[in-house]
Amino acid sequence: MELKTNEAELQEFRRQLLDWYTTEQRQLPWRDSRDPYLIWVSEVMLQQTQVKTVIGYFNAFISAYPTVADLAAASNDAVLKAWEGLGYYARARNLHKAANYIVAHCDSRIPDTYEA
Repeated sequence: MELKTNEAELQEFRRQLLDWYTTEQRQLPWRDSRDPYLIWVSEVMLQQTQVKTVIGYFNAFISAYPTVADLAAASNDAVLKAWEGLGYYARARNLHKAANYIVAHCDSRIPDTYEA
C-alpha cells in the first residue's frame, strides 16, 4: 500500500511538528551548544539510555573532560570510572579511543565533513 502525500500536506505536517517542538522541548545541557564535542558525547551517552539518566552523567563527564583533548589525555580507567553507572561500557572505551584518534590525526578537532 502506497501512502500519497501532497506537498501542502507535507508542509503542514512540518509546521505542526516544529510548533509542537517549540512548545514542548526540554531544556537539555547539550541542546543549546554548537560544540561538536558536547553533541557527540551526548549522542553516545543517549544510545540505549534515557535522557533523564544521561543529564547528570553528561554534566559530570563534561566537567571532568571539557574538551576532546582532555578526554584523550585521560587514562582508560579514569574514563570508565566517569562513565560508571551508565552501562554499555564499550561506548566509553570507543569514545575514548576516538578522542585519541581525533587528537592524533585531526588536530584535536572533530571533523565536520564525511570525507574528513
